[in-house]
Amino acid sequence: MSYRVNSAEDLPDRLREQVQKKMGQSGKAAACKYNNIRTEADGHIFDSKREAERYGELKLLYGAREIAALMIQVPFPLPGGIMYLADFVYFDLHERRFVVEDVKGCKTKEYIIKKKLMKEIGIEIREVE
Repeated sequence: MSYRVNSAEDLPDRLREQVQKKMGQSGKAAACKYNNIRTEADGHIFDSKREAERYGELKLLYGAREIAALMIQVPFPLPGGIMYLADFVYFDLHERRFVVEDVKGCKTKEYIIKKKLMKEIGIEIREVE
């Protein structure tokens, strides 16, 4: 059986739902790979509730002048044309150094490689669970 299709609406219900699901247009949020729930806070979209919670904690530390220069989703170019996107970077006023922080629920192979590459260029990643 063949169909002449000009739009998804021209498909039978079953096929239209499959196409919309594949394209992320089902009306429901697409399930995340690690069951995390994308969360918005202060106009920022975070990959998980825990990451958004950590942002709130860091904002309190910033307000209490424990940290300074809080940055969100900071890109770091790595050797080989690889890019690491840090969840947070800030200056710890007590330790007198910048901190690169990543909220981790699951350490993927890709993350482990990027963490090693970051260490090779002299940057340690502080992991927060």
